[in-house]
Amino acid sequence: MSLHRALTGRVVIATHNAGKLREMQELLAPFGIEAVSAGALGLPVPDETGHMFAENAAIKAHAAAKATGLPALSDDSGLCVDALDGAPGLFTADWAGPNKDFYAAMERVMRELEKREAPDRRAHFVSALVIAWPDGHEELFEGRVFGQVVWPPRGDKGFGYDPMFQPDGFAETFGEISSDEKHGIDWSKPQPSGLSHRARAFVKLAAGCLHRV
Repeated sequence: MSLHRALTGRVVIATHNAGKLREMQELLAPFGIEAVSAGALGLPVPDETGHMFAENAAIKAHAAAKATGLPALSDDSGLCVDALDGAPGLFTADWAGPNKDFYAAMERVMRELEKREAPDRRAHFVSALVIAWPDGHEELFEGRVFGQVVWPPRGDKGFGYDPMFQPDGFAETFGEISSDEKHGIDWSKPQPSGLSHRARAFVKLAAGCLHRV
């Protein structure tokens, strides 16, 4: 018997990020889940006061579930660069500033590496997915993908830091990889997997809480 709670019907995606919303809708599509964003519902962005990705994801999910009376799914994710002691990490979005200028954020990553004279370009993306229900029940799933940061950025696909992140085993960055290749999941396999951190977390979520239609 599963120890997880099934997610069905309508769910709020607790984000105001159009790129993140698009990825979540694509991942949820095979499961017949109707997804609406917190942004579309006019919900405020809660203060992310956690010290871990999972904590911030939970803050956003519970706020949306409480405000709407619907289950809410939140992702908190970030780029962690080894030579920068894991930065930008929890401050991945903050480095882009109020105007969400991610090219400037990518430039900052490289400036910080150059200031440290760090030849190490190893990095990884983390995704923490939290589903929260209005009664306070919560489910957490995490995924990671490892690779390196490159300069200059390459490609115009994806969003955020994607153009500067090259996953292990690929010559292309996330900015050059198609949406299907980045987080597409072959559900016909006994143990389905995806490339991106969000896809890897979602595979775990689907195994616990979703049923294909």
